[in-house]
Amino acid sequence: MQRVNRRGQENRAALFDVDGTLADTNHLHVVCWWEALRQAGHDVSMHAIHRAIGLPGEDLLTHLLGDGQGRDTDEDEALSAAHDTLYGTFFDRLPRIDAADELLRALDRRGWRVVLVTSAGSGELDALRRAVDADDAIAATASSDDVEEGKPSPDPVHHALGLADAPAHASVFVGDTVWDMQAAARAGVAGVGLLCGGIPRLDLEEAGARAVYRDPADLLARLDRSPFA
Repeated sequence: MQRVNRRGQENRAALFDVDGTLADTNHLHVVCWWEALRQAGHDVSMHAIHRAIGLPGEDLLTHLLGDGQGRDTDEDEALSAAHDTLYGTFFDRLPRIDAADELLRALDRRGWRVVLVTSAGSGELDALRRAVDADDAIAATASSDDVEEGKPSPDPVHHALGLADAPAHASVFVGDTVWDMQAAARAGVAGVGLLCGGIPRLDLEEAGARAVYRDPADLLARLDRSPFA
């Protein structure tokens, strides 16, 4: 059954990752994970942590520390709690990426249903939404608490499409990590990559990005020639 809006047009969803896409927080996460791991005796490079950002906490730790018999997964909860405590000290000053709010409002005015798709839990998501400051343009949010598997599984994207009541072929997912692009591709949604999270263009393209832009301001400036056109 075709899902249409009040104008008789097919519903369209503009799905957005938040960390590194709308809020300039990736490197804060890197430092907090590095310190949490260091305190527990794990020597993990910040470069490796950066490439894992965007995965849910449990998956991030498995990606960084392995899932072999030699690893004590009993400490994962303590590691995640340490990261959350450290990161929580920044909640009142998380920085928005330039023009992120303008981009969301522009899409909302054009009839797109804007949905945030993030690995952040509820408390962190509240802080991120305050930083982005565009709640008037956001129709819904899909967090890691809502699905069994986070990105790069397509589950978060499928859940977000359900919230927007929009089909995959009429939707676009904007993110800054390979995990975002892989999740979009697996869900049959057009993936748009942003470089402001620090991941190279080639990596995003190889993960399935149909287009790559510098940051929200760059995408906004070229919106009429983007997958949103």
